[in-house]
Amino acid sequence: MKLSVVMPVFNEAGTIAEILRRVDAVPIEKEIVLVDDCSRDQTPDILKSQTHIRNLRVITHAVNGGKGAAIQTALEHVTGDIVVIQDADLEYDPNDFHALVTPIVNGQAKVVYGVRSLISQKWYMAAGNKFLTLVTNVLYGLRIHDMETCYKAMAREVVQGLKLECRRFDVEAEITAKIARRGYKIVEVPVHYTARHEHKKLSPLDGWPAIRALLKYRFAKL
Repeated sequence: MKLSVVMPVFNEAGTIAEILRRVDAVPIEKEIVLVDDCSRDQTPDILKSQTHIRNLRVITHAVNGGKGAAIQTALEHVTGDIVVIQDADLEYDPNDFHALVTPIVNGQAKVVYGVRSLISQKWYMAAGNKFLTLVTNVLYGLRIHDMETCYKAMAREVVQGLKLECRRFDVEAEITAKIARRGYKIVEVPVHYTARHEHKKLSPLDGWPAIRALLKYRFAKL
């Protein structure tokens, strides 16, 4: 099976070359579908120099649309059997790809979430993550431990049915809501995670759009 690594990117000049190197080094058949969401730093120039990265496709947004918009664009171009979302910073370890795809390859599930330890996060960010997961579990009858995780691996058939609408960080809530509404079982595996504190784009204020998305898709017609 081929893995499609979807990578939304915005102003990640300090990390983009290294995360691409780490993803490329993972011994698994894959493609990298990267969407540069109108970066204003040196990211575009660095991406032009990454010709040594195998099976890398770079798509550029003319206008910044947000993480959700970048993911939507990337999903239009994936060709793999399994899709995983990869942030462009260094918080997540691509060596966890094998753990994420194994339950799908073995037929145990069509959706796998990577569960983080939040010990490296600032206390208010960790509290917000736990609260959003609690709200998700209550609204959708789930028992997951990390709704906001970036590492969501999905069989391509799941991805094709999502029809995403959220354009910013609330896309994480939308993905989970639609997966739950469609009755897919979410298998969880532990993954490595080290929180970034400098140049962090996500803030506690992003929790409110996530809650709105959870409420909207709980009752919306899909």
